[in-house]
Amino acid sequence: MTKPGLLLFVFLFTTFIFSFNVKLRNDDKAIAFINSLNEAQKIKTIYSFSEMNRYEFSYLPVYLIPRRGIQLKELDSIQRNKFNDLLQSYLSNTGYDKVKNIMSLEDVLKELEKNEGRDKGVYSIAFYGMPNKDSAWGFKFEGHHVSLNFTIVKNQIVFAPFFLGANPAEVKEGNRKGFRVLKYEEDEAYTLLNLFDAKQKEKVIFSLQAFIEIATSNASEVKPLQPAGIFVKDMSAAQKKQLEKLLGIYLSTMPPILAERRMKKMASEDMNDLRFGWAGSTEPGKQHYYRIQGKNFLVEFDNTQNNGNHIHSVWRDFYGDFGRDLLMEHYHNIKHPH
Repeated sequence: MTKPGLLLFVFLFTTFIFSFNVKLRNDDKAIAFINSLNEAQKIKTIYSFSEMNRYEFSYLPVYLIPRRGIQLKELDSIQRNKFNDLLQSYLSNTGYDKVKNIMSLEDVLKELEKNEGRDKGVYSIAFYGMPNKDSAWGFKFEGHHVSLNFTIVKNQIVFAPFFLGANPAEVKEGNRKGFRVLKYEEDEAYTLLNLFDAKQKEKVIFSLQAFIEIATSNASEVKPLQPAGIFVKDMSAAQKKQLEKLLGIYLSTMPPILAERRMKKMASEDMNDLRFGWAGSTEPGKQHYYRIQGKNFLVEFDNTQNNGNHIHSVWRDFYGDFGRDLLMEHYHNIKHPH
């Protein structure tokens, strides 16, 4: 994966995503949503930026782990529309559709499990700091299988960690039979796996047993995992191209400008340090796990629960989760302006 090749991919990828969502963010949309809340709702929604629960995240059902903030079902239609406008401005169209489709699976689970605790109205919104007053602020949108954490520091945005899951990974019955929210994250990884020859697979497959969960779980801060898998430098041109495509699936969820910045950052580093690793079955429909690990980031994907029909996926930044790297630079510049 040479730098020129990756830079071409950056150009093509960012051209594609900008055609769908040119505008990354708009503080006016955040302010408009906040201003639509009454005083009691604001107390429930808005926290200090220094509040430590900003660093917490969970992807478990809300009836198991209650979330901070105000729930969607507590908003009237005007407030919900204003929040949807805000969320759309911080995601690509692809990302926004994924989030909405994941939430819609709560209706499927409610019917399958006869469980009234499954409710797409209990996803929560929490703000940390104020967009029209503070140089550093952020907001979180979270519930079952969705955790989106946005941090804005002097007009720079960090979108990490972000977690997306799907239960069921594939709807097996009913009028949505065959529906798969995260099909590309799974299918493109299988395509990459099947491009490796037998000798390469000895490096790629580091465990015959799939992890029952992503290794990083919901830790507020993560460090690089034990090296596993095959280096990019040991891949063929076709394999490298497919890995780029798989990374593009994850980046297509991110805010477009952030995705562009992320790809440029990877292009400026030694891409040969990237590893792709697999654990578990190599047969579709059975339990499996994979990871993509670089110097500064980690992607994890597992489909192991419910006999391989329950997906968890996450993007973590080793130094930038919750905006830690931007905040360190920001506070350093405040103390040492020269």
